[in-house]
Amino acid sequence: MAGFDLLSDQGLRLDGRRTNELRKIQCKLGVFSQPDGSSYLEQGNTKVLAAVYGPHEIRGSRTKCLLDQVLVNCQYSMATFSTGERKRRPRGDRKSQEMSSHLRQTFEAAIKTELYPRSQIDIFVEVLQADGGNYSACVNAATLALIDAGIPLHEYVTSCTTVLAPPPAVASWDEEKREEGEVPLVDASHREETSGSPTITVAALAESGRLVLCQVGQRLHLDRMNRALQNALQGCKDVRDVLDAAVRDHVALGGIGEAASS
Repeated sequence: MAGFDLLSDQGLRLDGRRTNELRKIQCKLGVFSQPDGSSYLEQGNTKVLAAVYGPHEIRGSRTKCLLDQVLVNCQYSMATFSTGERKRRPRGDRKSQEMSSHLRQTFEAAIKTELYPRSQIDIFVEVLQADGGNYSACVNAATLALIDAGIPLHEYVTSCTTVLAPPPAVASWDEEKREEGEVPLVDASHREETSGSPTITVAALAESGRLVLCQVGQRLHLDRMNRALQNALQGCKDVRDVLDAAVRDHVALGGIGEAASS
């Protein structure tokens, strides 16, 4: 494998995964007793904690109160030790505010907000270790925390990031695949995300396939985007199956969270 090639001559990724294979997912519900719901999730080497409080009365200014639905408040942060370079501001910077806004948009679409008018739900997520797919891991962890809190959702909302990688420059690579162009790599790692290849991150109601958020990392032609989008949506469905197994184990054991692995 030469330079920054993301695929080996055999079509395997840098960490040995196939192109459509998720990173290993381990998750647990009910990791804290103080919040109404909580979870811990590892997606590859990306590790996230999520906590949910509410529904409860509106805190702060009453002008934020919504008469017909719940106010969803999200806060994203990264531990100072989450990356190789120590972060000076784990929360409140522009990137954290942007991620918090994306999370709020995602969960406003997933939560049955009409059931809790004039109230508030707080979702806190913290990235303990970052190795790609931070937003996706936070969505997946927060979904588990909401379920642990007993908050009704329309469906599981899950997220996945796909990278479009150039095919291997070897004669043995399938010519039919080569004609298709770039190869979608589901559930991208940090190395894949920062390779310079186009990326697309989606959050979706996995069972129905409804998109609630789509973010494209670079300029991408519509023809190429459709292929990457379908790959990311399939990744969301695969993540949903892993989370559902964790929830079923949690319920079967009387609320004691157990790890589930993909």
